[in-house]
Amino acid sequence: MFWDIFQRKAQKQEKVTTGRFELEKDGLVAYLEYTLTGKVLALIHSEVPEALRGQGLAAALAENALQWARAHHLKVDVICPSVEHYLAEHPEYNDLVLR
Repeated sequence: MFWDIFQRKAQKQEKVTTGRFELEKDGLVAYLEYTLTGKVLALIHSEVPEALRGQGLAAALAENALQWARAHHLKVDVICPSVEHYLAEHPEYNDLVLR
């Protein structure tokens, strides 16, 4: 029948998890937001409180997230500019980046 062309096989829904990598210092929290969909870790946005800036916390968050991705055999979709900056200085993680 003509309408059969519109029938599609049901696709498996992938679970999406959202969260943050966090570092706490002096009662303040710096974080890197992420989503995890299947085998892709999207690194979305970093935020470092003004009082903690210039101490390497954004780099530490990026490194921690990339090490976690490697340990869990994930690819990384980099959306966050601070993670992009970190990757430019640390090419040893380029194999993780989704292209």
